[in-house]
Parts: sequence; C-alpha cells; structure tokens
Amino acid sequence: MTTLTDPPKESFRLSMLLYDTRYRSTTIQVVALLGFMLGAAWLINNVIVNLAAAGKTFNYGFLKEASGYDINQKLIAYNSQSSHMRAAVVGLMNTLLVAVMGCIAATILGVIIGVLRLSKNWVISRLAAVYVETLRNVPVLLWIVLIMAATSHQLPAPKDFRGDNPAATMKVFDSIAVTNRGVYLPEPLFSKGLGDLPVFPDKESKACQAFYNPDGTPATAKLAKFCGTFQISIDLMAILAVLIAGLITSKLIKTRADQIQKDTGVRPVTWYWRLAVVFLPTLAVLYILGFYLGYPELKGFNFKGGIHMRSSLLALWVALSLYTAAFIAEIVRAGIMAISKGQSEAAAALGLRQNRIMSLIVLPQALRVIVPPLISQYLNLTKNSSLAIAVGYMDITGTLGGITLNQTGRELETVLLLMLIYLIISLTVSSVMNYYNERTKLKER
Repeated sequence: MTTLTDPPKESFRLSMLLYDTRYRSTTIQVVALLGFMLGAAWLINNVIVNLAAAGKTFNYGFLKEASGYDINQKLIAYNSQSSHMRAAVVGLMNTLLVAVMGCIAATILGVIIGVLRLSKNWVISRLAAVYVETLRNVPVLLWIVLIMAATSHQLPAPKDFRGDNPAATMKVFDSIAVTNRGVYLPEPLFSKGLGDLPVFPDKESKACQAFYNPDGTPATAKLAKFCGTFQISIDLMAILAVLIAGLITSKLIKTRADQIQKDTGVRPVTWYWRLAVVFLPTLAVLYILGFYLGYPELKGFNFKGGIHMRSSLLALWVALSLYTAAFIAEIVRAGIMAISKGQSEAAAALGLRQNRIMSLIVLPQALRVIVPPLISQYLNLTKNSSLAIAVGYMDITGTLGGITLNQTGRELETVLLLMLIYLIISLTVSSVMNYYNERTKLKER
C-alpha cells in the first residue's frame, strides 16, 4: 500500500530575493524606491542647510508684496502697485494667449503646407519644400528677432495716420490700425454688462472695498478692477453658457435626424433649426447685454481705445506659428503618405474630386498618425514662448521667472513655481490631445 503526500514546502531564504524570479522584481523596486527617497532627503537637507547659511527661509509670502514694475501687454487690470501674484497671473495669461494663438495658426498653416508638399504641381511642391527646410533649420529665436525688426521698421508710425492726406489709413472700414507699435482692433463692450467676478478676493484691501461698496466715481471704478487675484467677466460666462447650450441642442437635433434616417430611410431637413438654436439665443443675449464695438481712435501721439496687440506679441506669435508649422507640415505629409494609395484611387473612380477625397477619406484616417506627434509640437510651441523676453513680451518667464525673481531674491520658490506651472500646462495639453486621439483612432476588434 502506497500513501501520496504533498511535497515539502521550500523554506524562504534571503538569497531568494535576488536569485528567485518571483521576488527579484519586487526587490529591485524596493531598492530603487529607497534610493530615490535617500536622494530626495539629501537634496531637501542640502537646500535647508544652504538656505539657513544664506539667512533665508522657504516661503511664498513675497507673492503678496507690491511688484513695483509695469507690464506692457496685459489682459487684466494691473499696475506697479499690484502684487507679485497678480504679475504672475498676468504673465501666465500672456503665455497662454500666445500659445493658443500659435497652436491654431501653426495647425492651419501646417496642414496647408503639408498637403501642398504632396501636390502634383512641381512648382508648388518645391515651394512648400523650401518653406519647410528654411523655417525648421533656422533657430526660432532668430525668426522672432527678424520679424520684430521688420514690423518695427516697415510698418507706419501712428503719426502717419494724421492729416488731410495721411501716409497710412486704417483697414477694414476704418476699424483696424496696423502700426509699428502694434495692431489696434475693435473692442467688444457691453452697455448693460453684468460686471466681473473677482477670484480670491481680499476684502481688507482698498480695491475690494471699492468693488463691494462702489460710490460711482471713476477713481473708485478704476480701483475696483484690482480686486482679487484676477476677475472673470460674467458677460463672457453668460455668452459662453448660452452658446454651449445651443451647440448641445444642435447636436441633439442631428442625433434625432440620424435616428429618423435610420428608421425610415428619409433624412429630415434640419440645418435651419440647428443654426437657429445656436445663433438666435446668442444674439438675444448680446442684445440684452447691450453689445457694441469700441473702435480705436488716434488721440495725441498714439491710438486710444480698442484692443492693442503690441508688436512684441505679433512678432512672437507669427514667428512661433511659422516655425512650428514647418514641423507640423512634415507630420501631416507623413500621415497622408501612410494611407494606402488605393483608397484615393478608388474614391477617384467613384467620381470624387481631389479636395473631397482629401477632406472625406484621406485626412480623417491620417489623423491617427498625425495626432500623437502633433502633441509634441504643441508642447514645443508653448515652451518656446519662453523666448518672449528677447522682444520684450512679458510672459510667465519674464514676470515670475525674471523681474520677480531678481527683485525678491527668491530663486528656489520662483523656479519651483515656474516648473510647476509649465508642468501643469504640458500635462493639460497632453491630456486633451490624448483624449482627442482616443476618440478619433480606428477601433480594432
């Protein structure tokens, strides 16, 4: 008679942490984590010791102190008596402004150049190739300085708009002035506006006391604009809310039309309903708020009123857009060439024109190849905006990482805050574009 028993269990030995594949990966991760924690602890201790030796402490109290410097391009109210925090917010908004404008312009131009590089017309394809090779092989800083110099010397001065026979005139029904100091555009205003909402208000300050207890004087109204770290326009929020609601309603109408077409084979005409639900409520809100345009006027030595886009902003925007568009053009060209040529030939055999083949068949499929490297180009454009100080444009690097750092001597605090801001911007751009990539890529089973 034979009795079966379980094999004896192997006793655990310390050598198994290194030689047994069941434990080796965990051992390596624990050792790496301990090494990282020791390195971080050494760095933190080194920082504390050096700050103590220099007689400094680590704190961000300086952000509430008066900045003492001016910023030429600003989207919110700001003067030299505003805090360093407000100066940083102004710089951050300037960075986001040029980044958004640059990404939009570079994408449009890059797609056009990328498609033209594949043109069967020899002259057009070679001109597109020259553009790409010229732009991307010259440092972007040189393009920024070159465009800044060209706009400063070639565009007319404000004095050229004066007189009975002026040397220069305003464009588009006398509403836009293009000068060597920048471009002046009509400004949207509201006669019955709902005002602004201050964010992070300090009710002890004079600005917030003027905001919450206005006495109707111009001086009080001007002072109230500095209440809080920044202010959100309630008018803009109302318009965006109505516009977004209209777009959602328009999409629901389209979904219903698709369902009717699927059930009956007949698609109802809905385009006028979709336009009406988007534009009519928005126009009604604009009318209720008393919307009108404030045009720039030449007063004294310069134009007053309207939106002023300084030459530094225009030079930075144009240079970053042209430079990044050269890289996007190559990405678009590679994406289009990745699509099988047989699909274009099949579409042509069905009678579709080249522009319809490109917009309906080739580009939608090429997006799955184009979008991932496109994310890197958007991030590069945003980070290249830190070169703005070369032409005097005050972005977040020029305000927080430049003048504020030099005035307060808080190198560690400002650099860490600057790194955190750029990290958040990069992660936000990557998250949005990756979400878009997930929605557009082909679903494989």
